[in-house]
Amino acid sequence: MADVRIYRPARTAMQSGLRKTRRWRLEFLARVPQSVETLMGWTASNDTAEQVTMTFPNRASAVRFAETHGLRYEIADPADQRPGQQTYADNFRPQSPM
Repeated sequence: MADVRIYRPARTAMQSGLRKTRRWRLEFLARVPQSVETLMGWTASNDTAEQVTMTFPNRASAVRFAETHGLRYEIADPADQRPGQQTYADNFRPQSPM
């Protein structure tokens, strides 16, 4: 069972920019199961480490941090990005039949 997860976030569906997708994140996984608060029905947890997210410039430095601190980690590799259309004129070019 891993203590932390190392990943590179995907871009949001609302914007086409890639600004916050270049860096790698290390986030702590839940060690204590969450409980449901009886009055309001909210989800509660006593583990505050779940709220910690650290950012690193590359994958190697995130892995080095986890190994230095004795944390077991799992790495989620990012999916390959499809190349988008190159120009606006590509929208109007005839498509070749398959």
